[in-house]
Amino acid sequence: MHRAFPRSPKVLGAILTAGVLALSAPVAAAKAAPEPACANRDAPPPPVDTSENPAPGQAAPTPLSVPAVPVGGHRMAECGLVTPRGAPNPPAGITAASWVLQDLDTGAVLAAQAPHSRQRPASLIKTLLALVVTTTLPPDQVITATTEDAEQECTCVGLVAGGRYTVDQLLHGLLMRSGNDVAHAFATALGGVGPALEQMNATAARIGATDTRAATPSGLDGPGMSTSAYDLSLIFHHAMKQPAFAAAVATKNFEIPATDGTPAIPIVNDNRLLGVYTGFLGGKTGFTDDARHTYVGAAEQKGKRVAIVLVRGEQQPTLLVDQAAKLLDYGFALEANRSEAVGRIAYPSPVTPTTTSEYALPSVSNSPSPGSPQAAEQGDSFGTVGWITALAVLLSIVGGFVLGRQRTKAGGGGH
Repeated sequence: MHRAFPRSPKVLGAILTAGVLALSAPVAAAKAAPEPACANRDAPPPPVDTSENPAPGQAAPTPLSVPAVPVGGHRMAECGLVTPRGAPNPPAGITAASWVLQDLDTGAVLAAQAPHSRQRPASLIKTLLALVVTTTLPPDQVITATTEDAEQECTCVGLVAGGRYTVDQLLHGLLMRSGNDVAHAFATALGGVGPALEQMNATAARIGATDTRAATPSGLDGPGMSTSAYDLSLIFHHAMKQPAFAAAVATKNFEIPATDGTPAIPIVNDNRLLGVYTGFLGGKTGFTDDARHTYVGAAEQKGKRVAIVLVRGEQQPTLLVDQAAKLLDYGFALEANRSEAVGRIAYPSPVTPTTTSEYALPSVSNSPSPGSPQAAEQGDSFGTVGWITALAVLLSIVGGFVLGRQRTKAGGGGH
């Protein structure tokens, strides 16, 4: 009679080793297979036209480096939908490739979609320009528009070459009507387009907007233009601390008075939620062929202020402004349910989001949520099921070996 299991410890060891290797081989192979990278992790999608071609003799800017630690918390590195555990799904019909909902007071990120995916800002970059302006130029400083300012590719508010306008008047035109002529006039006042872009990008870097590089002051597409929904949320969070910015985006109608023979310029805010959505505080719209539709807006209800940023959205089947309203509703519902934050608007030390005092931000755990990609990465590479299976096989082999020995002794050791 042949024994069910060999008596030799060496043979048994070989069997055990082969069994463990056989079980672990699929796991090792799966671990070796690279995970697919997030779309647009390094740079926005390819342009659809020639607007981002560098000038003759100039090289295209290289993509901005991606931080090893995601700004705002580990979940901000996720590629898809980022919601609190147990929270309902966001409303259907959101066309934006990326979006971020934040508590405008605490800086908590309430929910998001691919928050650090790199996209283009379109005219939302004017929020960064406005942040530079409100912290650099006095509101009563007079700026004289140049011919180049007045001849910018529109949308425009209608500046007249030689017209004299205050910084505060122009700020309303920049944020209410998205005036590209105003953006150029501000750039001229800041020392020219090149120096203005340097100040914008330095400000973005200083406050921690690591995905952002302004290529034009107005948001028209240009070589190397880049941002993310997270960065635009951070910039808006900072800008809303500036009283002049907050006042301008909340203004529905404004008029730049006639002076020195130049006509008066009436300005109507192009943000359709202003005066319609309950508690709406203001925001900004944007569009280019490469960026598609972009939007930022905020509202206050029951003592809570919530802001939404959407980038690379489409107007069909629902207008982007209406998509923003749905997400604001969703954000207020999360606040009412006291859902946990999925991230935070984070400023590098010693930068603070106000010009006067520290602004408290919620602490966000760095521990991955159960079932998240990060949890899988930090867990045992063999996996719980794999180890249970291996243990069961090992016990079966040892048990069989012991049983075989007992039978051998009982039968006198015969073949």
